[in-house]
Amino acid sequence: MKLLQKAGMTLFIVASVLLISVLFLNQYKLTDAALSKAITDSTELKTVAMDLAPMKGKTYDFNFSFNGDIDKHLQSSNKKITSKFEITDQDIENVLSQFSGQEIRYSTEKISDIFDDSEEGQFKAQKLKDYTSWMHEKKYADKAGLQEHLENTKNSINANIVNDKGYSDYKIKALKLALTRQSGFGPVSENSLLWLLLTIGLGVVGALMYIFPKLELLPGIKNDHVYHSPNSGRGWVGYIIGFLLIGFYVILYWYPEYMTTWMELVDPISMALNGNEASQWFFYGFLYTLAIGVMGIRMIIKYRHSKYQMIRTYSVIFFQIAFAFLIPEILIRLNRPSMDLKNIWPLNYTFFFDYNIENLTHSGSLGLGMLVWGIVLALIGVPVITYFYGKRWYCSWVCGCGGLAETLGDPYRQLSDKSLKSWKIERWMIHSVLVFVVVMTFGVLYTYFTGSSEIAGINTYNLRSVYGFVIGAAFAGVVGVGFYPFMGSRVWCRFGCPLAAYLGLVQRFKSRFRITTNGGQCISCGNCSTYCEMGIDVRWYAQRGQNIVRSSCVGCGVCSSVCPRGVLKLENKDPKGRFGEAILIGNDSVKVNA
Repeated sequence: MKLLQKAGMTLFIVASVLLISVLFLNQYKLTDAALSKAITDSTELKTVAMDLAPMKGKTYDFNFSFNGDIDKHLQSSNKKITSKFEITDQDIENVLSQFSGQEIRYSTEKISDIFDDSEEGQFKAQKLKDYTSWMHEKKYADKAGLQEHLENTKNSINANIVNDKGYSDYKIKALKLALTRQSGFGPVSENSLLWLLLTIGLGVVGALMYIFPKLELLPGIKNDHVYHSPNSGRGWVGYIIGFLLIGFYVILYWYPEYMTTWMELVDPISMALNGNEASQWFFYGFLYTLAIGVMGIRMIIKYRHSKYQMIRTYSVIFFQIAFAFLIPEILIRLNRPSMDLKNIWPLNYTFFFDYNIENLTHSGSLGLGMLVWGIVLALIGVPVITYFYGKRWYCSWVCGCGGLAETLGDPYRQLSDKSLKSWKIERWMIHSVLVFVVVMTFGVLYTYFTGSSEIAGINTYNLRSVYGFVIGAAFAGVVGVGFYPFMGSRVWCRFGCPLAAYLGLVQRFKSRFRITTNGGQCISCGNCSTYCEMGIDVRWYAQRGQNIVRSSCVGCGVCSSVCPRGVLKLENKDPKGRFGEAILIGNDSVKVNA
């Protein structure tokens, strides 16, 4: 069996190397056909084709050089556009010349007389009118005051010329991804299904060959040398895996144009499910689902002595495959609004964004149903279900983030910090994120209903951009998964997930859920604390016979599963008595206040 495991690990490593190598196998050539597929707007297509004309027909061996040339030519175009449309010092002098006298009354009506009828002249005139509308009929003591305001206006207009007339950073990123996706050719493009089997398929086979021999071992967690392993004990293997995960998320979120060959690998599956070529998010969703499925099998084998753990693992696998992956893709194929129906606000922080509300409200009864479902689930479903079952109903049975942590992250669960300092940081951070997402959501709803993009001088679009970058991408993805081998499997759930904070507040103060402890039976072996992925020192509570009602507890039940004496039990009881039970059995006179 050890030979089979070694063969499986060898296959997995070979598949992983091949998967990385795939990124460098294709070549790239910009053609009219590629431009037409990448850009649907005819006006934009004509402009981009003209700006990228020097690249047409040229073959690139690497997408780095291909994307580098796209960026160079589009930035060159931006410089020409800026030079053509920028407001100059002479333009400001011409505006000032229209006003004289001891007291100056500014008027936007005089601006039209300054510029000619050319494209750039009309652009400058309109922008100056728009940007100085607040100054109309404003009185100035002298030209110096008016000049200061006009200079500031000039700088603001010039800073946004690229966004108005050229290629913004966002637009360049989108064009690079679309053009690279359509311009690639080579072995991966021609045999995507074959390469899918040689990389991801082979990796799955290798992983299962490594996992299944564990069936011969006795069920239950194995404590031997868990901190001495180069993988699970912050060793060199763990560090390599961690850095690879971090690199993957950085590319996924910010440089997807460099992973287009990975998207091509899953094109056959994407075409079968939703009828479209695969995007980076389809590839990610497919890989994410496979990881939960394969590592879920490992989890089931490892904890097969616990019916609770097996059912819980089946549950997260089902919800990931059906609700997070298959149903949204099938809805796309049916030309219906697509949505992960189990992804709840505030974890799904884009739910109340204007584009999502517009999409759902304009998609008929199904879209309206999804909108109502999301609101009811967040405002009513979460507190009601959490009251009866604690946050475990979502965090350990349904959530995709929790599902990945419980399966792929299981080898690293013991690395969570159990110190008091960590607990203090955790409480400040996770509740700060909850406040942040509530403020951000209020801002975007305010903008949606009023049309005003500012509240108290704060731009709501900037607010949601900051949240999306810092929390939605960097924290939830790069840190949340990439730090598994460094800080344990629930970094995101402990320190950043706003839904976990919301659920935790309900669980802590108004819930039937608790983990009861039989202090008289505790032998202080420490298994419970060691394997608590949420950083709870479970043994401390067990030694004192105290109920565990921490808001961070996700009710995974592993502490109970690894306890050799049956000290811990997950229960849903009357909320009374959660905070004041006896320390030791038979000692009713001694009470505790958690």
